[in-house]
Amino acid sequence: MDNTKHSQLLDKRRDAMAIFQAGLQAVAPGAAIKKYCRLEDGVLLVDGCRYDLALFTRVVVVGAGKAGASMARAMEEILGEHLSEGIISVKYAHLERLQKITIHEAGHPVPDENGHLAARAIYDLASSADEKTLVICLLSGGGSALLPLPVAGVTLWDKQETTRVLLACGATIHEVNAVRKHLSVIKGGGLARAVYPATLVTLILSDVVGDDLDSIASGPCVPDSTTFVDCRVIFHKYGIEKQIPPRVLAHIASGVAGIAPETPKAGQDIFTKTQNVIIGSNFNALLQARKEAERLGYNTLLLSSQLEGETRQVAALHMAIAREARLHDHPVAKPACLLSGGETTVTVKGSGKGGRNQEFALAAALAIPGMDAIVVLSAGTDGSDGPTDAAGAFADHLTLQRAARQQLDPQEYLENNDSYNFFDTLGDLYKTGPTHTNVMDMRIILVC
Repeated sequence: MDNTKHSQLLDKRRDAMAIFQAGLQAVAPGAAIKKYCRLEDGVLLVDGCRYDLALFTRVVVVGAGKAGASMARAMEEILGEHLSEGIISVKYAHLERLQKITIHEAGHPVPDENGHLAARAIYDLASSADEKTLVICLLSGGGSALLPLPVAGVTLWDKQETTRVLLACGATIHEVNAVRKHLSVIKGGGLARAVYPATLVTLILSDVVGDDLDSIASGPCVPDSTTFVDCRVIFHKYGIEKQIPPRVLAHIASGVAGIAPETPKAGQDIFTKTQNVIIGSNFNALLQARKEAERLGYNTLLLSSQLEGETRQVAALHMAIAREARLHDHPVAKPACLLSGGETTVTVKGSGKGGRNQEFALAAALAIPGMDAIVVLSAGTDGSDGPTDAAGAFADHLTLQRAARQQLDPQEYLENNDSYNFFDTLGDLYKTGPTHTNVMDMRIILVC
């Protein structure tokens, strides 16, 4: 590749990164909270609702998620001396300097003992609330794994193993969370039940397709629309009954039989003093990303913020659209930027290392031959993709050529779910470090 073409390719990668970073800025937790919350003369205003802090003897903050520390810092700045105390659970290394709110670091995506201790502390603080307590709950992506408080008869190991099995079989995040809620004291409305009769305000950065409140962090503060029967159906759908721990199967069976109590449902009194506000979402990020792409001179098509499905199939669809744009300037003319968001799934069959964004990029690379001047960036807005230190990866029309020179078989890496090591060898991983936000993934395809 001559120096001019190499320079042009680097320019396109820089454009893709700029577009991604613009999307992140739109969902920066601190700015998002301050957009919806402010304090005026001792009254906390939250998305049009007023809370006179003089009427409360305590104001406490609880929460969980990868953006938790940044959200907590913003709340400390807003509440100042009105804040009594707080506890949040965050992923390891996702930290901020806080004054009154205690941070617990814990495991994600598989819950660990530190998460269990954090969840117990949060639940105990919530349970101490009375009618004159204002509880502010901060939720963001990762909250489910960071709040593991199993029901009686189910151990933390049971929940860990169940989570691993569900993630590996390709279950959607909605399905994973349906099961999590029915194994938890705190999820699926459990936190709202613990807080009642206190006043509860929940501020949410959405990391689920459709922004369903009962799926984000497994809905600890809202009615649960899923049931024990749904959990049994999910196990059967993926044929994983024999992989699920016996104590989990026994608890689900107990619930189906009406012995174990269901999660709280709509219409119950515990939800009469609650307010839930989504302060940021994947769609917000994509709108800002589109503005940046247009500023950089691209004709931009925002496909959807709600894409789900098997990662490889979603990648094939994106590349078909990119090919149409390259050949026919349709559905958008060159230079084009295709944007999408959501959360795909990977059915793990190999023993490699990677995440859905790296797998998307590798599948896209295999579909690029025949097209030139194309750059793909797929990355998680939280800065981590699966159990790796990369947010995602780049692919372009030269990826396969460069792989061949290093004797890398991309198809073999794909079948082994080993996209991380493929792109690591090429130097094409995209590493941002913790972004302190999380609104699912963004995919950026530049066609020139």
